Amino acid sequence: MAAFLSGSATRTIGAMQTTTTLPLIPGHWALDTAHASVDFAIRHLGVAKVRGRFTQFEVEVVVGDTLEDTRVNATIDLASIDTGNRDRDAHCRAQDMIDVANRPTLTFRSTRISGRGADWALEGDVTIGDVTKAIALAVELGGVEDFPMGGPRHAGFEVTGELRRTDFGIAPGLPAAVLGDVIKLSMDVELLEPEA
Repeated sequence: MAAFLSGSATRTIGAMQTTTTLPLIPGHWALDTAHASVDFAIRHLGVAKVRGRFTQFEVEVVVGDTLEDTRVNATIDLASIDTGNRDRDAHCRAQDMIDVANRPTLTFRSTRISGRGADWALEGDVTIGDVTKAIALAVELGGVEDFPMGGPRHAGFEVTGELRRTDFGIAPGLPAAVLGDVIKLSMDVELLEPEA
């Protein structure tokens, strides 16, 4: 999600300047919800991973004239957790786990974007309940393509990162030997180009 401007961005590295031309025009890039997903994985008993997804989320991407003027915001509805097991999902929502009654959302607000080519870094703040922590996400730009049947161009991104559940008070009564502390996140996003 970090390659969000068009034209040239110039950075000075030591005595060398590099100029990168990026493929996205300024404006509000809408999320293509039919081609987006938010997935996660966490270790169980240290021997295997439980994988799941969140089915309800929003992503706002506003491309500015510079990286500094570009922002990425996201909100995930934590009650929309889906691990493929209804009983487990209900337990995940409960007070002793995520506690969605008091902490219904995870929000992300970008603070810095950097990179070039296909590889980018997106830094920002994650908030769950009353806890906010900094996070760094790796972003791979898949490309920008015309839609064969007309309409706006599509831009695709793969975003990966991780957070620690204990930082946010998730399942505080479970030791890491039962439920891993690291939650690995993966997000696939397609965005729709704004009208010029």
